[in-house]
Amino acid sequence: MFDNDFLWGSATAAYQIEGAWNKDGKGESIWDRFAHTSPRMKETGDVACDHYNRLEEDVKLMKEMGLKSYRFSFAWTRIFPKGTGEVNSDGLNFYKKLIELLENAEIVPFATLYHWDLPQSLQDNGGWMEKSTIEAFKDYAKYMFNEFPTIKHWITFNEPFVISVLGHGTGTIAPGLSDIKVAYQVSHHLNLAHALAIKEYRKGNFVGKIGAAISLVTCYPESNKPQTIQAAKMIDIGKNRWYLDPMLKGKYPEGGLDMMNNILGAPIVSESELKLMSENLPDFVGVNLYTRFLIKDGTDPMTFKPDNLSAKEVEDSDNHTSMGWEIYPDALEDMLLILKNEYDNPDIYITENGASFAEPRESCYIEDDNRIDFLNQYIKAMKNAIDKGVNVKGYFVWTLMDNLEWAEGTVPRFGLIHVDFDSLKRTPKKSYYHYKRIIENNDLL
Repeated sequence: MFDNDFLWGSATAAYQIEGAWNKDGKGESIWDRFAHTSPRMKETGDVACDHYNRLEEDVKLMKEMGLKSYRFSFAWTRIFPKGTGEVNSDGLNFYKKLIELLENAEIVPFATLYHWDLPQSLQDNGGWMEKSTIEAFKDYAKYMFNEFPTIKHWITFNEPFVISVLGHGTGTIAPGLSDIKVAYQVSHHLNLAHALAIKEYRKGNFVGKIGAAISLVTCYPESNKPQTIQAAKMIDIGKNRWYLDPMLKGKYPEGGLDMMNNILGAPIVSESELKLMSENLPDFVGVNLYTRFLIKDGTDPMTFKPDNLSAKEVEDSDNHTSMGWEIYPDALEDMLLILKNEYDNPDIYITENGASFAEPRESCYIEDDNRIDFLNQYIKAMKNAIDKGVNVKGYFVWTLMDNLEWAEGTVPRFGLIHVDFDSLKRTPKKSYYHYKRIIENNDLL
């Protein structure tokens, strides 16, 4: 079914699995601070899955599953504890060991530079609202490109929408700010940082590919009523195209900048900044997609302001994961076709797709047939899109192992591997073996 070089993988994020939050010289991140101070947090990532101390065991499980690629993120504060300045050799060596283990196991490393964990020192100086943070990210990215030249697949940012709107507009994640005007200025600064990192990568003549992972949700109007269609279009701009267009077209969506400025008075964007974005387009787009939005009839489009876009999923069936997300595989196929038809058919990696279901905490063999069914449906939808000409190059299950689901704690379980958070014992689930067979066959079973 799939090309021989198709990358079957799984994905994680540093804060969600590594633990060792202050070990061996690691600095404090905004997630360390948020976890220790915010009442929103049910648990901290101080230990998480203890991946930092169980590296060999975890890579062995990846190899036994037959992963072709592993998407992970660097914790910026392990390398630069203050965000800039002196390098922490212990943190650097941890990732060098990870890369060595992956390469020895013939697993392609797929590296994310930033999965939400800004150094707290930079946040104390204004964080992503300040252009000094853009420069700090550029320098961090340049250092990492040079330090890890064998990595051939790079992601600058994971989910700019979440970083900007949920981190700075609603305050539901770190750094926990609630100013939607700030959020949309942050979104622009992330676009600039992304473009500068790409510019540095190409200046260095590195042999590889670089892009970003965008959280997308396919938007459907409930009917053909003009008001409902308009509401769906506004949601699509705010949730999807506000991030896709700068990345893949080097400009904001038509009418989007005026809309945001009329509502918020932000972001402030210069012509030179737009030029920087347009001259540094990525090699691929990473798609993180789990569900859809269904916009109900009778909705006033003007109620869809940028600060509440994350809350517009409609529960129209009983077919949901434990996160309350509707299982709707057509959303993936339809979004991939949008990228083909409206964004010049870029190379695409499905950088996140998966499901959380209620599972016991104790260590045991998990008969997670619901997850197997989810994966089969979404992989089939992806293949349908490929058959229609979409350039999908790889698929990464979220996630390798049960972990800290950010502010939701360890109760939501997305993993192919069960983690007992008392003993930290790893136990492959039924879906682990199912995915192993998919990889072996390069085909759905």
